[in-house]
Amino acid sequence: MTKRHLVFARLHNFRDLGGYRAAGGRSVRWGLLYRSDSLGKLTTDGDLGRFRELGVRTVIDLRYPWEIAAKGRVPDLDGLAYHNLSIEHRPYDQAAIDPRLDPWRYLADRFAEVAEDGVKEIRQALDVITAAEEPLVFHCASGKDRTGLVAALVLTLLGVSEDDVAADFALTELATPHLIADWHAANPGRTLGWPGYGRAPETVIRLALADLAARHGSVEAYATGTLGVDRDQVAALRARLLTD
Repeated sequence: MTKRHLVFARLHNFRDLGGYRAAGGRSVRWGLLYRSDSLGKLTTDGDLGRFRELGVRTVIDLRYPWEIAAKGRVPDLDGLAYHNLSIEHRPYDQAAIDPRLDPWRYLADRFAEVAEDGVKEIRQALDVITAAEEPLVFHCASGKDRTGLVAALVLTLLGVSEDDVAADFALTELATPHLIADWHAANPGRTLGWPGYGRAPETVIRLALADLAARHGSVEAYATGTLGVDRDQVAALRARLLTD
């Protein structure tokens, strides 16, 4: 039985995007498109072996260059194409979010910023995903927000329902305790001020998708208009990633 969650020692949020029902009654292929937290954590022989077994040949790293400099990137394995496409342009510290704010509205507003600021990089990421002929993984730091937005856009273009897109987004909640533990390990002496740290409820991505629809007419119109993804690219994306 194919598992959505792939178990690693150091990665906590590595998932297969296969299996979702999509356009024309088809479904997303298993074993071709993955999402993850930072592959800079691939530091053990066991994890590297597990990663190699997947046959991944392309990695899209959605983090800032300074994050990569501080935390590392995926090891430079033979035959692996690496793309750093930083889609976020206004950094913020989630650990320091004011707990008095509506947390999910706040995060959705950050998603809206990324969708507008990162048009060039998001389009490049979609181009790489469309062109890849072998398994690909895209990731950010926690595999939650930047990764979640790209996953939502790709799944929407594949014709996956919003309910399934939202459910996929919320699967990060299973990794939340690990993400919090990683934060404490990396920040000794600091207090985690925001109780929503590491959370990814469906509400966040539903708000973000509703914002895109309100501003652009639909999520698809954002992709075809603002991002410039044409009908041929959508067809190519579906041909590669969908199966009967």
